[in-house]
Amino acid sequence: MKLVGSLKDEKKMLLFVYILLFAMFGNLCILKGEVDKRAIILGVAMVILLGYSHFIIRKYFSDGDKHILLFIFLLSMIGIVMLYRIDPSVAIKQTVWFSVGMIAYVLIVVLLPDLKSFSKYKKLYLIGTLIFMSMAMVPGLGVEIYGAKNWVQIGPIGFQPSEIGKLFLTAYLASTLKDYDGNFKSLIKPALVVMYSLGFMVLQKDLGSVLIFFGISVTMLYLSTGKLKYIITTFLLSCVGAVFSYKLFSHVRVRVQIWKDPFEYANDQGFQVVQGLFAIASGGLFGAGLGKGYPQFVPVVTTDYIFAIICEELGLIMGFGILIIFFLMFYRCMRSAIYVNDKFSQLLAVGFSAMFASQVLVIVGGVMNAIPLTGITLPFVSYGGTSMLTSFFAMGIIQKISEEG
Repeated sequence: MKLVGSLKDEKKMLLFVYILLFAMFGNLCILKGEVDKRAIILGVAMVILLGYSHFIIRKYFSDGDKHILLFIFLLSMIGIVMLYRIDPSVAIKQTVWFSVGMIAYVLIVVLLPDLKSFSKYKKLYLIGTLIFMSMAMVPGLGVEIYGAKNWVQIGPIGFQPSEIGKLFLTAYLASTLKDYDGNFKSLIKPALVVMYSLGFMVLQKDLGSVLIFFGISVTMLYLSTGKLKYIITTFLLSCVGAVFSYKLFSHVRVRVQIWKDPFEYANDQGFQVVQGLFAIASGGLFGAGLGKGYPQFVPVVTTDYIFAIICEELGLIMGFGILIIFFLMFYRCMRSAIYVNDKFSQLLAVGFSAMFASQVLVIVGGVMNAIPLTGITLPFVSYGGTSMLTSFFAMGIIQKISEEG
């Protein structure tokens, strides 16, 4: 009976996704007063991708949680629609990244063997963490964009190494903490690796990644040890580190000052925050309507501030809806960790789940000025090739874990 009920819920969810897809892309087609053929092609491509990937996962790997795929697709669809409304060329690029990510997601589930065997590659995960966390600081490789030196440019290829680094860090912590036997000394090495990662993110002025890595580390630490005193100690040390960072680095002080009173800096450093708040306020509860907002007034609108434009044109209701989808996705991912027996797989699922939860809270909190703004992407919604691929990789692993459980 439970299986039948779950299948019915999944079919209802799939039907809802298709209805929303046709509605949103149908709106895009007539947005400019004439039929937009590119929007039609984009919509058809999304239908094919959803149908094919869901068919493969459902038919050949029916044991796992299929709601995860639907949540991913729902968020990606909303992001591509908004990107197309802002800049069609960016939306087409995002669709390409989405397609590659979806293929990688399916291949991970289909081809990857039992994840238990991957726990032995601890040294590989450590090396990957050390390399990718520091890569942007290598002379000649690192590129500064919007004040943060967290990008690497190798010829025509540009990517954000910390996005890849957080996958290695999560895998390293999972492979290390799974062997925790109550001895405090076994936590020293992973603690040093986390401090190494956080230190390089502060030097790169990538404060968003600092908060994400901290959220991942604390969550995995508590799950593996179950000791509240370690969590309290970690928070106290983080407070000390935050104070030192505030005293030592001017960019940290600037972010805090803007957060305290963004309107005082509305004409320079706080311009982005203020414009985002104006966009959210002007949209109100139900929004101005798709295509009736003013995204050109908000800087970095396709990445950091896409949530503000969604609220402006589709309303706070859609904004809350996106947060609910993220919450449900987080719940289903954590649920996968509960049902799996292997400690490594369990920690990996929890770590990746915490990664997404931290990223959403940090960027939405920054856009709403609840916390100091840190420029990161909203998973699956904002434009970004590196972010899209790493997010799909992490979700593919969680899907595989749900199959095992």
